[in-house]
Amino acid sequence: FRRVDPYGFERPEDFDYASYEAFFSRYLVVLTRRAIKWSKLLKGKNSIQKSLKVKRYIRKGIPNEHRALVWMIVSGAQTNMEQNPGYYYRLLEGEKNGKLVEAIKTDMNRTFPDNVKFRKTADPCLQHTLYNVLVAYGHHNKAVGYCQGMNFIAGYLILITKNEEESFWLLDALIGRILPDYYSPAMLGLKTDQEVLGELVKMKVPAVAELMERHGVMWTLVVSRWFICLFIDILPVETVLRIWDCL
Repeated sequence: FRRVDPYGFERPEDFDYASYEAFFSRYLVVLTRRAIKWSKLLKGKNSIQKSLKVKRYIRKGIPNEHRALVWMIVSGAQTNMEQNPGYYYRLLEGEKNGKLVEAIKTDMNRTFPDNVKFRKTADPCLQHTLYNVLVAYGHHNKAVGYCQGMNFIAGYLILITKNEEESFWLLDALIGRILPDYYSPAMLGLKTDQEVLGELVKMKVPAVAELMERHGVMWTLVVSRWFICLFIDILPVETVLRIWDCL
């Protein structure tokens, strides 16, 4: 196995290659079977009819080769992009908000320093693509603008779609419709989901809830970053993508 994973992230020094190879050799059978089912479902088409079957397939995981297409269609991003041709590029060509641009530039080098594709020495360097997506979105959604955490989400979208414009529209679908009020000044959606998680932990793993309560640990101190970054840097890449599949 290489020192860099398929997404460009460097594996840590203590990475257990033997265990990973043993796991992956077994899991490859499942992935192959799943990919065949998705290929039959799509049949080379660029459209999907929502159904219980499609929902079941998504919950089991979308093969990476089909992930960008499925995300675009199911999220509604594809429809929005087609209904607004050229809109993304007009945002990039328009007048820029200096404070917004400066905030985004500040976070560029902090975004995935362990990913070879986002380094300035990379060719092409995805920092430029990430900058464009975030600047365009900040001017598209002025109520939100730019918040820390959005850089990581946009970065993952770029790694999956390998397409600047599609990443912009997926970011719009995530922040504008799928996770409303996560990044607004009041963050009402974020706070609500944190409370829901707290109640679920009380129901499903009461020992953890009791431990947190006994030590006076606030849920928000533990889980805020989980939600703001949509589990990036908390869980492995593939696990994060499986969660995103279900959003």
